[in-house]
Amino acid sequence: MVRKVVCLGELLIDFVPESNGQALADVPAFRRAAGGAPANVAAAVAKLGGASRFIGKVGADPFGAHLRATLEEAGVDAAVIETDEARTGLAFVSLREDGERDFLFYRHPAADMLLRSDEVLGAWLEDAAVYHFGSVSLIAEPCRTATLDAARRARELGALVSYDPNVRLPLWEHAEQARTEILEHIAIADIVKVSEEEIEFLLGLGLVEGARKLLQMGAKVAVVTLGPDGCRVLTTSSDIHISGVSVDAVDTTGAGDAFVGGFLYQLAQRGVSAGTLVDAVSDLVVCTEIFGFANRVGAITTTRRGAIPALPTLAEVEAR
Repeated sequence: MVRKVVCLGELLIDFVPESNGQALADVPAFRRAAGGAPANVAAAVAKLGGASRFIGKVGADPFGAHLRATLEEAGVDAAVIETDEARTGLAFVSLREDGERDFLFYRHPAADMLLRSDEVLGAWLEDAAVYHFGSVSLIAEPCRTATLDAARRARELGALVSYDPNVRLPLWEHAEQARTEILEHIAIADIVKVSEEEIEFLLGLGLVEGARKLLQMGAKVAVVTLGPDGCRVLTTSSDIHISGVSVDAVDTTGAGDAFVGGFLYQLAQRGVSAGTLVDAVSDLVVCTEIFGFANRVGAITTTRRGAIPALPTLAEVEAR
């Protein structure tokens, strides 16, 4: 049985501007691109040549059909359910000159928010080497319960659990709700990936203190992204900085997801489990190989527009 990186959560359409440096209201033309953080991760793994599955729900509409086709074209096992209860989610993205983004979401509700626990088949989790989820699917029921129930089921089946808080405050009713809900589920994860800004928001602490707090809350490994400066990987016994990769960024959409896909691909390829995770990433050489690779995957993604369309192949990463 081929063990997969299994991702569950939102799958949506990103409308990305053709040029940078304009306010969202002033963008004259957008280009459609498949997106949604967990879907991006699944596609990143597949485009690198790994085995991945995405579990989610889309509307029974042309955008939903396009998203399923995009995942399948990328090589993802698309466990995508269609519904006529809501339409596929949309996100309009404005890109500043520095490549950073502003978002406007259409999710009132979106189809991905309606995924139910009983729709997540056991067979979709039984072959999981890794189960990955984010916080967007924790915002509303029934997807919140479906996400957490699948995490528990996957963990019981022996999967390593990965969690990306991926803070998107415009989607939450208020900031405190986001902070409370996101932190409540740290303990279910073996590995948590956050940015410096997310640590500050969630915990009001600096990088090292915040990462150590996440470990105290139950995570085995905290991965902190540092943008062009790379990342820090912390366990209770180690703190390793892996340098970043210098590129001319045009669009950071999906770069963090590409980074996650890069290190989950590496962990799955190496057969790292929840029981061996800490020892693996505490080794300087192994950690540098895994997360140096992930840094390159993320960096290459920023040199192209969109999320899934910008993801690199293994050959491109090795060439870098």
